[in-house]
Amino acid sequence: MIKYPLHYQNEDDFENLVTLICKKILGEGVIPFAKGRDGGKDGRFTGTANCFPSENDPWQGNIIIQVKHTEKIQASCSDSDFNKIIGDEIDKIKILKSKSEIDYYLLFTNRKLTGGADSIIVKRIKDETGVENNLIAEEKIQQYLIQFPDVVKMAGLNKLLMPLEFDDSDIRDVVLAIKDALKAKDVRTIIDFSKPELTKKNELNNLSEDYFSNVIQSEFADFSRIESFLSDPINEEVKEGYEDAISDLNAKITIHRDKYGGFEEIIDDVYDKVIGQSGDSLKGNKRLVRTLLHYMYCKCDIGKKA
Repeated sequence: MIKYPLHYQNEDDFENLVTLICKKILGEGVIPFAKGRDGGKDGRFTGTANCFPSENDPWQGNIIIQVKHTEKIQASCSDSDFNKIIGDEIDKIKILKSKSEIDYYLLFTNRKLTGGADSIIVKRIKDETGVENNLIAEEKIQQYLIQFPDVVKMAGLNKLLMPLEFDDSDIRDVVLAIKDALKAKDVRTIIDFSKPELTKKNELNNLSEDYFSNVIQSEFADFSRIESFLSDPINEEVKEGYEDAISDLNAKITIHRDKYGGFEEIIDDVYDKVIGQSGDSLKGNKRLVRTLLHYMYCKCDIGKKA
């Protein structure tokens, strides 16, 4: 499933995307507001919604739309700063209600949302304002983008996608499998990463000397631990996942190599994709993603070999 990195959007583009989605689920009568002091509203719809929250029981009345965008990849609705945002919005909702300008409140954000946080936030707004409300976060927005492909086109979301679109789950699974092995002190397999050989590879792949010397070289001991782990027959299933990952990556890198400068840009792009899709599963082990990618490179599993 394609997942659009909405944190790469700016605030205006995200508001435009929300307006397009609202025209689908509420109706063409959605009115976006100009930029400025919004008073708790980025848009408004008055009438009967098309299909929100359901076709059988749609909202009817004055629906206020609010949009909260973040550029932080791992931002969550459970974060303390979002809790403060909700507090500020509650004050604005109370003012709108005192003026009889609101019947329902719809809050959009590109933050991640857990089921527990969803019920807590919705209940808090309802308890403190008396207004029926709903929170549409990252996960639900991505579902809408699958449901409404024309919205993807109108919002120009394809430009957000990285050139390297690949299945990141294999890399994530390998990292989680080898994390304990990298802490081990005994290493049965020692790899000779000879400098002259890698110097030729760096030139061939346009990987900078600074990146190699300051970032990759310091991880050579970890490479030996990874090699020892993957060569152990007991870890055959993990090795198969590793081989799937390098097969997929190599094909994509070959196709899209001209879209990048130095090879470290490719490594960084792959790292961002894996981290951005991992949620909390790699918490405390994110650096190992880059280590594994460097190992792939130095073993000549990715990048040009000759």
